[in-house]
Amino acid sequence: MYAIRLSAIVFALLSTGLIAGTFYAYAISVMPALARTDARTLIEVMQKINVVIINPWFMFGFLGTVGFSALAAVVSLGREHRATLIWLAIALALNVIAFAVTTALNVPLNDALMAAGDPALIADLAAVRADFEASWVRWNIVRAVLHTAAFLVLCGALFAAGVQQGRSGSAEAAPVLSQTQSLVTGR
Repeated sequence: MYAIRLSAIVFALLSTGLIAGTFYAYAISVMPALARTDARTLIEVMQKINVVIINPWFMFGFLGTVGFSALAAVVSLGREHRATLIWLAIALALNVIAFAVTTALNVPLNDALMAAGDPALIADLAAVRADFEASWVRWNIVRAVLHTAAFLVLCGALFAAGVQQGRSGSAEAAPVLSQTQSLVTGR
């Protein structure tokens, strides 16, 4: 059971780290670069990104943030895993909030940008950009911070799970070590 619990935590950590890194990359490179372009370029590039980002690799990470965190929490239920479960519950809450920010705030902005149509045919490019850019950037930073915090908390969960396993492993090994010492010393 420890291997399943550990695997779930590792996959939660991996998916959360991948998504935190993705949103971090947008915050520090993609959006600042697009801010230096004209409205048509920003709209065109973001429309293309919004199409290509929906792929299995992104979805593994994005859905995995909540899915694997929830799985890790479920397989860690029980008093003997309380320390790990607390970390996992906090990480799950952070990932759920970040997931909600994405689905309730960033995705509708992406959809509105797509609905604006072909950038070559948009009459008021500046208005479309203004309706999208500042809000999208703000909410992207929020979700990047939340997923990064969840990643750090999942590191704590992994550490707590290892400490807990070490303690239970030591408790199981103690009688064997005691018997071995008795045989060696003759006591």
